Amino acid sequence: MPNERLRAALLQRGATPAELAEEIGVDAKSVERWITQGRTPYRRHRYAAAAYLGVEETYLWPEALSPEQSKAASQSEIVQIYPHRWSAPTDLWKRLFQEAQQEISILVFSGFFLADDPSMIRLLADKAKAGVRVRVLLGDPDSEAVAQRGWDEGLNEGFNELLAAKIRNVIVLYRSLRQVEGTEFRLHGTTLYNSIYRADDQLIVNTHVYGAMASEAPVFHLRKIPGGTLVGTYLESYEKVWEQASPLE
Repeated sequence: MPNERLRAALLQRGATPAELAEEIGVDAKSVERWITQGRTPYRRHRYAAAAYLGVEETYLWPEALSPEQSKAASQSEIVQIYPHRWSAPTDLWKRLFQEAQQEISILVFSGFFLADDPSMIRLLADKAKAGVRVRVLLGDPDSEAVAQRGWDEGLNEGFNELLAAKIRNVIVLYRSLRQVEGTEFRLHGTTLYNSIYRADDQLIVNTHVYGAMASEAPVFHLRKIPGGTLVGTYLESYEKVWEQASPLE
């Protein structure tokens, strides 16, 4: 059965089977058989091909890994779990962002603790100037989702306005960063179950808990590894929110 996912990924990349073969060090006829006959390559070649095409190995060859292998790989993506955001090392976010070479992505309602740190603003600006793509998704202060989250955190009406005001303050704090080429800001109105902070293949995921501030909720430090699907789930979620969000004027 032909591998249409591999064929489509090549077309999307604008690459030919011969170019993929040269990139990962295999014969061009082998790549043709992967496409036309649905052959499954060795794992090292699967990983190299997926990395070159910018997609998941398990997307191109969903049957290549057994459920047990995929489960084990996904569990291995968990680097550390912290019971509260405040219990994570204070420099964790900076260390990850400093290591980023390709992309820094942030998905929050306000993320005030980042925007209120001048050294973090400088770090993100320096990364953008160095060619790292910096994307920031903030909650739309006028959205129902922000109003609901404010209620969920404080369980009283006053917190609705507090969260919206905090977001507007964050927009002001990011004013200088928004002028830097390579940075992109959008506003979203989605129901946010987790705040996501990405630095290339590493993530910090701050869960949201009903009745508790984000600083009180658990934090997961994750690192993507071949065959794992945990990190990919959060990355797909980020992209879905990004596509629906509106550019911040």
